[in-house]
This record gives sequence, structure tokens and C-alpha cells, in this order.
Amino acid sequence: MRAVAGLLGKKTVRDIDVAGRRVLVRADLNAPLREQNGEIVVSDDARIAASVPTIELLRDNGAKVIVCSHLGRPKGERDPKLSLAPVAARLGELLDSVVPLVPELVGVAAEEVVAGMADGDVVLLENSRFEPGETKNDPALAEQLARLADAYVDDAFGACHRAHVTTEGVTHFVDTAVSGLLLEREVTTLRGIVQKPEHPLVVVLGGAKVTDKIAVIENFLKVADAILIGGAMCFSFFRAQGRETGNSLVEEAGIELARKALADAEQAGCKLMLPVDLKLGREFSAETEATDLDGIDVPEGWMGLDVGEKTAAAYGAEVKAAATVFWNGPMGAFELEPFAAGTRAVAQAVADAPGVTVIGGGDSAAAIAQFGLADSVTHLSTGGGAALELLEGKPLPGVEALNDA
Repeated sequence: MRAVAGLLGKKTVRDIDVAGRRVLVRADLNAPLREQNGEIVVSDDARIAASVPTIELLRDNGAKVIVCSHLGRPKGERDPKLSLAPVAARLGELLDSVVPLVPELVGVAAEEVVAGMADGDVVLLENSRFEPGETKNDPALAEQLARLADAYVDDAFGACHRAHVTTEGVTHFVDTAVSGLLLEREVTTLRGIVQKPEHPLVVVLGGAKVTDKIAVIENFLKVADAILIGGAMCFSFFRAQGRETGNSLVEEAGIELARKALADAEQAGCKLMLPVDLKLGREFSAETEATDLDGIDVPEGWMGLDVGEKTAAAYGAEVKAAATVFWNGPMGAFELEPFAAGTRAVAQAVADAPGVTVIGGGDSAAAIAQFGLADSVTHLSTGGGAALELLEGKPLPGVEALNDA
């Protein structure tokens, strides 16, 4: 499907002639690294692999492909531990081609490498956040970067909610600025959930803070059939209902927001479900004493660290009966094995659901990958923060800056 017919409303990489042209691709190659046999290597190449279709399309059409990305948070300083060298190596393996790493984002070395490129070549510029002007969206840096390219393709959904040089600023200095295949698919899929979902639409939200999710909750109350709440933020809802929360993590700023959401859900006719049982621990640790609670009033000296079996079963039933499912945020402390069952059960239910299933990045993506179910969902978003902001209805600077269809 072409972007002009979709929900993106912007031109895509399919709509431009790139033969013989220098194309700057903003990818999201912010991959986790680890040490192996004395070398730093990529430990999870999902984001790198997600960038490959756009790069291969450009290569096949005769473009000189100049890729840029950030990695980590070096705060404008060169940090050898955050070099994109391991990423360049892995990208080259996925493309079955050598991908040289240019030792800078802009400057003489970058200009010389680009000038020597042949059609179909791919190079990777060094970590964009080594430049202090990147996160400040410095126009001078943006103009210098734009000199390397004849066209710009944004394929970094995970970074498009930030107005940085490589996601927004550079578009002001090139005539052609379009989305890549990944960005198009992400925006089209996620906007489709709130604009044209198949019903029943079931939304599963977890995590620690109501304040992080309240705008998403309020937006989904208008369209969802059910919203299932898990994670530590359920305790703000319980406190709003006057329930005992023991030593559980409670976001005080989220209590009034939770109370309002409960009232709004009733008025909207949306089923807002909370846990009915819990898995408790004495402290946040895999070795802590743990117990099951058949109920939700947490005694002093205990903290809720996962939803219970009854809750997991009830949520699973809602998910499996849905035509569309959106999930963002774990049900509990899934990184601690004694408290992973709730998140695992929801992940399995999402994987088994017959309808459209979308995972909103972040910890949910990490969880479903940990349980080996990533290939069993319709869409696994590469951007947690960007996905939430899009679903809140906020404009995404990296998308707004692209050429209209």
C-alpha cells in the first residue's frame, strides 16, 4: 500500500527517484551491546534488522545510502563505548556487504567518504549524539549534515518524537524528505488502532506510572471496548478506591488521575478492569519471600509485584476474544522470575489471539521477546515513547517535517 493512500499522509521512499543520488537515511540503530571475547558486539539486532528493508530498497534503486543514528546517551561527547562500530559490522552482515563506519557525523572525513561512494554503496556515520548540536537541533549542524545528501529518508520511528538535527532539523535544508518503510508501517498501524480499529478493541496497559499513561488511557476511553490495567500503576487506582496498598509502589501524582479515569470510563461505557488478585513480595528482589494474595488489599510489610492467576486468566480471556489488541507495559516485575507469571500469561494470550495484535515497544517488546513470542504478533513497535505520544494524539516532529503526499 502506498503512503498516499494510507494514514501517514506523507510521501515515502517509494515515491522518489533515487538513482545515482545520495540519500541520507535516519535509522534507529540504538541497539544493546555486550562484551564477547574481549570485543563489543550487538546483543539484540532487532532494530538494525528493521532498518534493512528501506536500505535494500534504496540500494536496489541505485542510491548511495548514507545511514545515521544515535546510540545511547553520550550527551554530546565522544565515548568509545558508544561507537556505532559494532552496529556497522552487524548491519554489514545483514546486508551481506561491507558497511564502513565514517568516524564522524559531519566534516571533511564524511564529505570525502561520501564523494567516493558508488551507486548501491552503504556507509554509516558515527553516533549522531557525539555532536552536542544534535539534541539541541542546531541549524548549523543540520545544514552541514544536509550537504552530504540529495534526499532524506526518516526510518527511525523510535526517535521521531524528538526534534533533533537528524530527525527534524536536517529536513529544512533538503528538498526531498520522506518516510522509510518502517516509519510508514509504524505510523499507519498505530494510528489505525485509534482511528479505525476492528472491534472489540482491548487495550492492555502496565508499567509503574499513571502519569506516563493517562493521556493514552483518556484517548482509548473514547474508542476501546476494554482497558486492562496492570503493573505498579494499578496501586494508584486502588488507592483512588480507598484500598490498602501496603508497601507497594504508589505514584501519588497518579491517584487523582486514576480516580478521574475510573469516572470517565463509566461515563464512556468502556470496561476498565483492575487486578482481582496479586503476587506479593517483601521487597523488590528475586530472592525475596513471596506469597499469593486472593484479593487486592495489600498488608503492611508486603508489596504487590505481579498480578495473580485469576487476573491473568481474566485478562487473557478478554484478549483472546478481541478483534484488535494493543499492549504496552508489563503486568509486574517480569525481570524477576518469581514475578514474571502475569506478564508471561498476557504475552501468551496476545500471541494466541486471533485478531490484530500490536505491541507498543518498550518493556512490552522486551517481555514478549524474552518469552520467545515476538514472531507471533501482528506488529511489534520499535518505539515505546514514540508509540505512546502518537497514541496520545501528539504530533511527532520527525513525521510532521516530511514532505506531504
